[in-house]
Amino acid sequence: MSRDDDALSWGGDDDPTLEVGTPRRGPDASAQPTLPEGYTAVGKGSDDLATEAEPAGADEPAQLGNAALVSLGILGGVYLLYTVGWIIGGLRLQVIAPALLVSPAAYVPAFWLAVLAPAVWFGATLLLTRGRAAWLRFVWLAAGAVLLVPWPFIMIGAIGQ
Repeated sequence: MSRDDDALSWGGDDDPTLEVGTPRRGPDASAQPTLPEGYTAVGKGSDDLATEAEPAGADEPAQLGNAALVSLGILGGVYLLYTVGWIIGGLRLQVIAPALLVSPAAYVPAFWLAVLAPAVWFGATLLLTRGRAAWLRFVWLAAGAVLLVPWPFIMIGAIGQ
């Protein structure tokens, strides 16, 4: 063997147990080779390999597509705008609230509940519909978008009186 061929070989290359396609010798030679969890065999002879468990993610729901993710982003933006609308409209209404016979002790908790309602609805919908169909998630988000409209902002507006 020349000096140039040394780089192309490794000591022990002529070992017959290293040849591709030779059965393994040893106590577990009859055992079928297995793949670790999460790996998938591909290519020639991959049908002969067994996996230890089901493929990773078999029990997880399918991932959302691009249109669903964009829709979730748009609805999330709507809910964020609702939160801002409740803050602005609620602060404008705070000036009128004493004239409407509502005490500040009752108005302040109701104000913060109204401000937090869009974020709570959005988060609860995402959490509670995690394993369900995507259409169900969008139905609940659309229902929240209709129910949580910031009416003080719409009725009084950002300009005030």
